[in-house]
Amino acid sequence: MTVMQSGPAASGATAIGRPPAKVRNCGTAPPHPRPTGRDQYTISEVAEHTGLSAHTLRWYERIGLMSHVDRTHTGQRRFTNRDLDWLSLVTRLRLTGMPVADMVRYAELVRAGECTFAEREQLLTAHREDVRQRIAELQSTLDVLDYKIDIYADARRASERF
Repeated sequence: MTVMQSGPAASGATAIGRPPAKVRNCGTAPPHPRPTGRDQYTISEVAEHTGLSAHTLRWYERIGLMSHVDRTHTGQRRFTNRDLDWLSLVTRLRLTGMPVADMVRYAELVRAGECTFAEREQLLTAHREDVRQRIAELQSTLDVLDYKIDIYADARRASERF
């Protein structure tokens, strides 16, 4: 499964006439970069690379959050770079608080193909609004903390003058 399927058209414009969204760096480099020229990883290598446990990786596959992971003739999972890209997205969605059920639904839509672009966009747009609301709540909470810290800092400085 790939997360690149929903990118802008080759002409540089989206289907509704808006300019394409600016491509952003989605975060820092993983702790252990992928070896150049490799496209097969064991579950322990993927666990080390992603920070997810082997148990979590197996669970993601079992619940349908990951597409089928290839296996060796002895039954060992062999993850690909495409799998690592997908896990990177899933990890970010989870970090935003997206419910696992919504992530599984998104994975199903991705596997269903291009005919699901509108539904995928709707799902992600609704989640983005939830994230923005949570950010606003956290910013408000941070403002309260800053206010209280300033009160204590002012009181401490005043008491040090005497």
